[in-house]
Amino acid sequence: MPAPTPRRTAEWAIAAALGALTVTGFAPFWLFPLPILTFAGLFVLWQRAADARAAAISGFAFGLGWFVGGVSWVYVSLHTFGAMPAPLGAAVTLLFCAYLALHPAVIGYLSRRLKLSPALNWIVFVPAAFTLIEWLRGWLWTGFPWLNPGYSQAPDSPLAGYAPVLGVHGITLLLLATAGALSVLADPAIRSRLRSLWPWPAALLALWIAGAALKTVAWTEATGTRVTVSLLQGNIEQDLKWREDHLRSTLETYLRMVRTSDARLIILPETALPLFLRDVPADYLEALAAQARRNNGDVLLGVPERKTDDGYYNSVVSLGSAESQTYRKDHLVPFGEFIPLRPLLGAIVSQLAIPLQDFARGGSEQRPLAVAGEQVAINICYEDAFGEEIIRQLPQATLLVNVSNVAWFGRSIAPPQHLQIAQMRALETGRYMLRATNTGVTAVIAADGHVEAAAPEFTRTTLTHEVPGMRGATPFVRWGNLAALALCVLAIGIAWARRSTPGK
Repeated sequence: MPAPTPRRTAEWAIAAALGALTVTGFAPFWLFPLPILTFAGLFVLWQRAADARAAAISGFAFGLGWFVGGVSWVYVSLHTFGAMPAPLGAAVTLLFCAYLALHPAVIGYLSRRLKLSPALNWIVFVPAAFTLIEWLRGWLWTGFPWLNPGYSQAPDSPLAGYAPVLGVHGITLLLLATAGALSVLADPAIRSRLRSLWPWPAALLALWIAGAALKTVAWTEATGTRVTVSLLQGNIEQDLKWREDHLRSTLETYLRMVRTSDARLIILPETALPLFLRDVPADYLEALAAQARRNNGDVLLGVPERKTDDGYYNSVVSLGSAESQTYRKDHLVPFGEFIPLRPLLGAIVSQLAIPLQDFARGGSEQRPLAVAGEQVAINICYEDAFGEEIIRQLPQATLLVNVSNVAWFGRSIAPPQHLQIAQMRALETGRYMLRATNTGVTAVIAADGHVEAAAPEFTRTTLTHEVPGMRGATPFVRWGNLAALALCVLAIGIAWARRSTPGK
């Protein structure tokens, strides 16, 4: 490790500050140009670093600022609601953020290893390698793609026009390429050769203009049918949700909310009923179904589902006019819904007061639920953070539905960040996304990624809205992340072929 000289210490502090500032590019701040500038600043620090190891440390410092500033709400779930002792909760949260910070550290190291021209290195190689490691971050250890740079561009940036074509990773690639171009132009030595560099900024400007043009393309179309939906936000306090003495109040709350809705599709949040489906009184389920039938529609009920043969599931069950159907969550939350590396991590997990930590996976081949005259693709909680998994149910699905309980993260920036992720899924698929949450953000997101209606957070309310079913397939629905990843591999291949070797 390089010695912490005053200059290097200052560089690492600047890198951490740039990382923290990056968070303001995402919801709830929505300053989408800022990540371009902060990543450009990071690239400048890497260009000026003494060597590859110093660049790696700057990348790690940037990552710490980025993730401590952006996802430290994990501490809320561990300590406030998970009952983990405060020092241990803080240590685990910091360790988690440090793990995430390793990803930009790796890119910092690689950025100084290949002998490339400045333009090729910072506009082609580094953005492509960074995008690939962001994809890896969304896959490794079941994945945690939160704060992927591409999400910052949804829904208002011109780059959002690429979502239906290249998905969030394609947007990340273009964002970082733009940042790379700015970093190159910030170097006086390179700027002196500006005449030979003009094709790079010109090409990137054309990409941004093309992105704005793509936002006007209608990749999908309405089916011609519209359905009135009610999204129920019960606002059940997380520290009361699983208490037996509060169960009756919860059941009465949701039954009352269902009975006051005349919508054809009524959607309750994730685990709205805090008991297994088989333990819910039959007359209660019949009361929900009866109201749905009066509305000539269906209720989607979030409830744990116990199976004696293979464990239990985090499920959504339909009740009403259509035959009862079930979606079971497939992509589980580590530590919240299953315990990875239990022999190694069991001691830490034992400190948590989180119910139901051993859910079974529902399977990846589940199809949309045929309810209320629509084909509804369900995803539960942070399943909507995985775009390539959402498209498994497309193009058959006419609507997307996410049910969540982000009360685990309190009054933090996690709920609006989750909303922005859902906005990206709507953009990628050309479908309306309906979000029913316990405490917020409950919202109706249009196919263009904009929020058409939203309920105020931390209130008990019913959000009713009419939405169209959508049909057709965006390019992203057809090929998923393949196109964006292929572009990254191609860019890295070009850079590798153009590298300088000793003796040349």
